Amino acid sequence: MRRRRLAPLLTVSVTAALAPALATGAAEAAEAGAAPAAAQASAAPSSATASALDRYLAQKPAWRRCQADLPAEYQCATIKVPLDYRAPQGKRITMAISRIKSTAPDKRHGVLFFNPGGPGGPGLDMPLYMKDTLPKAARQKYDLIGFDPRGVGRSSPVTCDLEPEEENWLRPYKKATFDKDVAWARDVARKCRAASGDVLKHITTRNTARDMDLLRAVLGEKKISYFGYSYGTYLGSVYTQLFPARADRVVLDSAVDPARAWRGMIQWWAEGAEPAFDRWTEWAAARSAQYGLGDTPKKVDRTFWDLVRQADEKPIEIDGQAYTGDDVRSMMRGAVFSVKSGTELVVELKKAAAGEPASAKKFPAPAGTARLAAGSDVPPDNGTASFWAVVCNDNSAAWSRDPESYRRDAIADKGRYPLFGDFASNVKPCAFWDRSVEPATVVNNKVRSLVVQNEWDPQTPLPSGQALHTDLKGSKMLTVLGGEGHGVYPSGNACTDGKVTDYLATGKLPAKDVTCRATPGADADARKDRKRDVLPGAPLPQRSPDRF
Repeated sequence: MRRRRLAPLLTVSVTAALAPALATGAAEAAEAGAAPAAAQASAAPSSATASALDRYLAQKPAWRRCQADLPAEYQCATIKVPLDYRAPQGKRITMAISRIKSTAPDKRHGVLFFNPGGPGGPGLDMPLYMKDTLPKAARQKYDLIGFDPRGVGRSSPVTCDLEPEEENWLRPYKKATFDKDVAWARDVARKCRAASGDVLKHITTRNTARDMDLLRAVLGEKKISYFGYSYGTYLGSVYTQLFPARADRVVLDSAVDPARAWRGMIQWWAEGAEPAFDRWTEWAAARSAQYGLGDTPKKVDRTFWDLVRQADEKPIEIDGQAYTGDDVRSMMRGAVFSVKSGTELVVELKKAAAGEPASAKKFPAPAGTARLAAGSDVPPDNGTASFWAVVCNDNSAAWSRDPESYRRDAIADKGRYPLFGDFASNVKPCAFWDRSVEPATVVNNKVRSLVVQNEWDPQTPLPSGQALHTDLKGSKMLTVLGGEGHGVYPSGNACTDGKVTDYLATGKLPAKDVTCRATPGADADARKDRKRDVLPGAPLPQRSPDRF
């Protein structure tokens, strides 16, 4: 496989200060799929590139307490990274970083980086979330490292100056509104270019991976360990592709298929929702006496689609909010992450449709409406702006430039995947985005890693995790049979949590792929800290229905 020269050049240049760790870099780059010429380039970086990065490598983070009302052990700092790694002597941007140091320095193994998902999810607080989640042995082994990816949160945040209604991006296909949807998509792309200028095109997963490696060098580490959720699995796999010699223990939870980044992954939300919906109809039918939705899967299915038709004719009102049939379909896509959540949603809709008292307290937000709070100094649309930057910039070739192709796909996919197919395939701003600066990353390496996947995850479905496992030829896969929800670790399942914990603590992967069976306490509807607008089963508060 042909590889670009840029990644191997960077691998060496940002680690020039750590020469002992460099000896196997060229060989491992070649093993990971680099062409021989690229491997040779990694062994002989240009002096100009290495020299330009010297000022970055010389940085010493000024660690300080993050906030007075947060634990003193939770420390924050910033470093500078190149906006464009092809021209590191040019503009610099800020990378906000955090840490909680190892609890036993004499047992310390290294650093453990985290990413919560996204794209557009801030990760600065990840050490706080994970410090009480990780077992004692892992806390002793690692300094926990958080960071906001470039363009996100406190890392030189991008904006598109969008109004809240412009952020509602998962739109159902309708003939009468399609031209308006095209105009919206074109306008979002235009506003993003106008608001973020030349910075925008450099907000990519590849550049975030390069930022991670520069941070590794600044911290004085030869390697990093890494834990990524959802989108974070893609970021982690791109890091292993660009810097195979720098990856230590890598956990990828709820995995993205790199070949489907990113239009195909959004479409997989619709594909994954269908088997989850079918599973829900079976579950609800088996509990007909309790919920009254029908005593066969077919009857439960009819109950739901009758509600959709009724809401199409006249929106169903609950707690002062009117829900159209499209709203019902969109919410159900998020609700069937858990069979119980899906049932509760339909029960309340059925009550309201019959004129009975009902509550929307447990409803998921309709997809495409959530704003991710990142702080008062961060643009309110930053989550959406950084999402589009990555989703469009990573692989512009995945997005057609012909608006009519989106119409055709949306019509066809609504037929194939009636719950959400037209939402997923309808036109998006990427149709009008500038071309990617770099080609998409092909993931194909032998870095040892652990891919963790629930069987019933509609967001990154099981085949998506299996595809990443295939790409990462040194990986082992942990599948949770019967596991539902998006995000596995921690789940309270001794088998699942134990396998992940053992790997983090010892570095020893399972000898072969393993399966664990879901336990009742690990089901999505039983997770702790379940909040409105957070997907059932999400281990972190940043997760929302329109993010990975």
